Formats: sequence, structure tokens, C-alpha cells
Amino acid sequence: MNVLSGHALDVGYHGTTVVHAASLTLTAGKVTALVGPNGSGKSTLLRALARLHKPTCGDVLLEDGESAFALAPKEFARRVTLLAQSRPTPTGITVRDVVSYGRYPYRSRFSGEDPDGLRAVEHALEVTGTTPMAHRPVDELSGGELQRVWLATCLAQDTGVLLLDEPTTFLDIAHQIDVLDLCADLHEQGGRTLVAVLHDLNHAARYATHLIVMSKGAIVAEGNPSDVLTEQLVTDVFGLQCQVIDDPETGTPMVIPARRRARSRELALDTRVAS
Repeated sequence: MNVLSGHALDVGYHGTTVVHAASLTLTAGKVTALVGPNGSGKSTLLRALARLHKPTCGDVLLEDGESAFALAPKEFARRVTLLAQSRPTPTGITVRDVVSYGRYPYRSRFSGEDPDGLRAVEHALEVTGTTPMAHRPVDELSGGELQRVWLATCLAQDTGVLLLDEPTTFLDIAHQIDVLDLCADLHEQGGRTLVAVLHDLNHAARYATHLIVMSKGAIVAEGNPSDVLTEQLVTDVFGLQCQVIDDPETGTPMVIPARRRARSRELALDTRVAS
């Protein structure tokens, strides 16, 4: 079942189009990774799917064919969650308070009641392993801990679609894998549809079931990572010579960049010898 789709989306800023005629369909239960060079439009496209940036052309549709932009904000927020790339760290409040913010779409305007809120918050804390830090102030947490708290906040929102904009940014390698493993668990155990903007091609190939490659604002390839992530594609899109081998841990594609500096030295030496 298709849960969210973009149709011929043009998205831009201040009269400049950044994403050109992008069409994509998110299928229930899949993990999709958006990859591409810096400035290729990945985050802009994700923000359009999250209804934070209205396209100048095209539309974003939900599984029933209804336009996402036709829904009231709270109604849309009960169906799609976005973990934004940059989030201010609040001060003077606890982890539990932050995670509780995820229940905003369900609270009554006047009474503030949310009958399912406590269960959702406790479940989100448990799944993300943040229960032991529930009473700690969030401004005392490490980067990895804070990223788990933001994921818990998204889970408390209790939607079937979770959009993640560079969820591993500024994390060391151990915390990157920790967060990605958690996302994989959310997909496998909860059946959620996840879409993540990622910079590391090997992480994308290892964790995603569907890969979308962007270049210069356009979608240039998509499909199973094993079919999409080829040496030719990496060269064409990223300008990087490489080998693509099987990851010895998972069997998924693994990109091994060529040694650019060593190659430059070889070319310089060849030129001196020839002269």
C-alpha cells in the first residue's frame, strides 16, 4: 500500500527552483533512503513531503489520494512525523516533558486531554531506551542521548510514516550505528514506513530497503540498493571513482573510494617522467 507520494514536485526558495519535477512513492513498511551530493535537494524534498514547504507545482498525496495540503495541521501530524535536521535544545525541562510534546496533535484544544498520551509516551521512552533518563534535563544530555530523545518524541506522535532529515548528523560512528539500528528496529517491530536523508552511502545501502538518488534537484535513480548503487552511478552523481563490493557483514553494497591523492601523485610523476 502506498502511504505517501509526491507527484511532479517543483520546490524552491525565493523564486529559485531547487527540486525539479520529482515524483516518488513511499510504500508501507519500507525504509527509504534519500542520498545525493550536498545541495541536490534531498532535505528540500523531504520538507515538501512533510508539508513544511509547499511546492510551486505538483502535489503530495496520502494513501487515500487526499492532498496533504488540504488537511488541518493536527490531522496531518497524526499521520506523518518529521524529525527535522536542526532542532533547538530546550532548557530547564526534562526528557519526559520533551517526549510528551509529541502528543500535541492529539490534545483537545480546550481541555488538553489526551487519553492515550501516557501509554504512547511510556512506550516511546521504552523503545528508544530513554526511560532511565526520563527525569534528566535535556540540556545535560550528550549528542547521542539527545538524538534518541528526539526519536522518542517522534514515536510518541504515533504515526505510520516517519521522515528523518539527516538523523546521524554530528554523531560519532558508534552513535550513528546506534541510531540507525534503532530505526531498523522501529521498522521491523513496529511496521513503520521510514524515509531518511543520509549522507553515508554505506549506511544507506545497509539499512534501506529502497534507495532514491538525487542530483541537481532531480531524482536520477531509485530501487533496491543492490541494483542502484553501482560504481558508474557513484562516479556520475558524486564524481568519485570507487569500487563497489559486498559488505562482509551484511552482503549489501559497500562503496570503497579510490585514493584520490595517491592517484594525483601518480599522474604528476608520470608527467615528470614523460617530460
